[in-house]
Formats: sequence, structure tokens, C-alpha cells
Amino acid sequence: MKRYTTASKTIAIGRSAAIAWIALGFGASVASAASLTRTIEVNGAPAAVWSAIGAFCAIKDWLPPVGLCIEDGKTPPTRTLVTKDGKAAFVERQTARNDTAHTYSYVFVSSPLPVTNYSSTIEVTAKGEGASIVTWTGTYAPDSGKEKDANEALNGIYEAGLSTIKARFSK
Repeated sequence: MKRYTTASKTIAIGRSAAIAWIALGFGASVASAASLTRTIEVNGAPAAVWSAIGAFCAIKDWLPPVGLCIEDGKTPPTRTLVTKDGKAAFVERQTARNDTAHTYSYVFVSSPLPVTNYSSTIEVTAKGEGASIVTWTGTYAPDSGKEKDANEALNGIYEAGLSTIKARFSK
């Protein structure tokens, strides 16, 4: 018998039951997890690209559906993104930031997308002289039965944002 302690009690279960319990618990979360990574090459040094996209609310300048970004001024900051049509709002909290490495990470506090546990990172790295790679990654759990909708929505968001950044630096 193995004993497991929870916040409220200790339970004892046999070894095979423990393995099944762990497999079911972890299997469900692993099976439902999804990830997305998109990159784009940009004509511009990392510092210049980061200067244009790195501020937490700069997303309103390079993500086409976003019409308004309101930052709360706290540390770490939380931003509210409102779509141009005013029909949707996202609340996102920054979880990490390194301006020297040209990267920040954030999570959804609330979102109209059919996902939970969304976490994302935006990073700019050098690629030769005067060029950069912008990488946008995310991990999330799509809502059951909404996997295709979640994947298509996030894919579209990433592609639209990265295409806008590329176009901005192609001039």
C-alpha cells in the first residue's frame, strides 16, 4: 500500500491502482495538450525589431484584430486586448520578460478562445547581419470537441501577427 496525502486527507491505495490513477491523470492532461510554434524572418536587427514589438501593449500595432490594448501598470503587467469590432476581449498577464534577450512570456487570464492553460512566448533572435527571426510559441489545452477551432484560431492569430511584423520591416 502506498499513501498519498492531499490537502485534506491521506489516502492509501495499492500499487496497481496507484499506477492506473497516475496514468489516467497524467494521460488525460498530456493527450489534451497542444503546442504551436511559428517563425518568420525579418529584415531588421533584433534590437530594432524588439523596439517595435517588445513593449507589452505594442501588440496592438502588429496584431491586426486588436484595436485596443490597456495595460494595468502593475508588475508583472496585465493587458486587456479588445478586438477592433469590440466583440471580444482577452486578458493576458506577463509571466516573464528579458529585454536583453528580446523575449517575453504571457498567459491568458481570460479569453473567448476555446482553450485553457494557454501560455505563450514571443522572442526575437539574430539571423546574420541585419536580419532577425521572430518566434511565437504557445502551449494550451483545447476544449474538448473544439480542438480544430482552437488550433485554427491560434494559427490564424500567429500567422496574421507575424505577417504584419514582416511587412513592417520589408520597407
